Amino acid sequence: MISVFEIVLITIGLALIVLGAISDLIGSIGLNRFKNFYLRLHAATVGTIWGAFVPIIGSSIIALFYKPLGTYRFFVAGASLVTAVLILLLAPAGSHALARATHRAGIAKVEPCIVDHLDESMCVKRGDVND
Repeated sequence: MISVFEIVLITIGLALIVLGAISDLIGSIGLNRFKNFYLRLHAATVGTIWGAFVPIIGSSIIALFYKPLGTYRFFVAGASLVTAVLILLLAPAGSHALARATHRAGIAKVEPCIVDHLDESMCVKRGDVND
């Protein structure tokens, strides 16, 4: 017999999976609509965090209470949690490294650019390299 507590947690898990699907849709729309590389990278990172981390947490909650898996449900839930934590830690770091490398190589220009604190040639022209 399934308890009310299990039904509530399974419903929360399904809601997290649906939220992740909606976030993936919004991230993919952002990838197509945004104008420059950095905005598109932001949309991809939002799609990764909200579209991968959140549904994996939801599937982990569901796996804990899915009885046909038997004792393997704890392994599935644990592996899902480890995967979600790795995504949460590595996705922003990877997108930051990609953005910084792209900026340093000068491949994608920031337009419109109001202030660029990473542009060292601007600092040399003003004479405030140490700031």
